[in-house]
Amino acid sequence: MKKTGILLAAMALLLGGCAAKEETAVQEPAEAVQETNEPEQTPEPAVTESKTLLIYFSRAGENWEVGVVEKGNTRIAAEYIAEATGADVYEIIPAVPYPSDYMETVALAEEEKSAGARPEIASAPENWDSYDTVILGYPIWHGDLPMIVYTFLESYDFTGKTVYPFNTHGGSGLAGTPDKIRNTIPAADVKDGLALTGKIVQNDFAQIQGDIDAWLQKNNLSK
Repeated sequence: MKKTGILLAAMALLLGGCAAKEETAVQEPAEAVQETNEPEQTPEPAVTESKTLLIYFSRAGENWEVGVVEKGNTRIAAEYIAEATGADVYEIIPAVPYPSDYMETVALAEEEKSAGARPEIASAPENWDSYDTVILGYPIWHGDLPMIVYTFLESYDFTGKTVYPFNTHGGSGLAGTPDKIRNTIPAADVKDGLALTGKIVQNDFAQIQGDIDAWLQKNNLSK
């Protein structure tokens, strides 16, 4: 019996030692694999996106061929383009509003053009330097940009920016305004413009929407 007890104790010690070695043999390689297979942590590259700012000047009140309106023709087009592109929006607002009466505005605009006036703008855009793409909207006044749009163009550095002009008109089309914009801000890359008939924008926008969509897609501006 005594020999049997000693034999059993020896066997238990031997089996216990084997079990300990087996457990160690299972755990250690697993830890080693975890250390050697863990991917090296590298910083993610910075993600940058070009930012687009839609700038527009528009006038409500009495307008050519559409009567008295709450939203100017250019504003209606600008709001649609902003939605279609996801652009931020800045409206050029005169420090002194233009008259609501159409003929009074016509006379004042003619005076401003003859004098080469630069009407004051009420506020400035935020974070101007963070934008590299500008969509610029305006009506045609006396065959030209409104003088207040020149005020804006001459007030900011357009170096390195790409400009996409669009306008509303009563029959004059682009009136050569893309070239006038190029001459005013030669440091910018000014693309071909889009001309929209004001009364169609105001009264039958669905008729003109396809033209806007095609222009945005052509210039990779759609979101």
